[in-house]
Amino acid sequence: MLDDDLVEAVLRLGAATAAGMAIGLNRDLADKPMGMRTLALVSLGSALATLATTNFGALGFPADAISRTIQGILTGVGFIGGGVILRDIGRRTVYGLTTAATVWIAAVLGVTCGLGAWRIAMAASAITLVLLVLGGPVERLVHLLRTGEALEADGDKAPPERDHMTR
Repeated sequence: MLDDDLVEAVLRLGAATAAGMAIGLNRDLADKPMGMRTLALVSLGSALATLATTNFGALGFPADAISRTIQGILTGVGFIGGGVILRDIGRRTVYGLTTAATVWIAAVLGVTCGLGAWRIAMAASAITLVLLVLGGPVERLVHLLRTGEALEADGDKAPPERDHMTR
């Protein structure tokens, strides 16, 4: 028979991985540079770090260790997200911001799953997917209504001459 704590930990890790995979699948389908495996690993790693930290309390480590772990996760993930942001000086545009944000939300979802906040993680995953699926079309519609000009592509897509840099 499996230990109840182990089952709970595996469920938390699995939920974090599933949340990251769902967001990453959306990125894969939109042909973005970060996809299912990357975001699943970010989310899983965040959950694992959170779980490991919560177990430190049972070993007598300070109670604020979880806060420092979460701060470290979000700082480290910021560097990963920053790596996908590109700036085109000639066109005065920035690309990759949505992809960077998906890295960050995958990490936070991992932390949330690691803490066992199931309903919050599921709600946030659903909201994230709705934003990713419907956000681009809504942004294009608002831009069209405001300016009368259609956008050629969403703001997260790199220009054609830079596509090789984002893969």
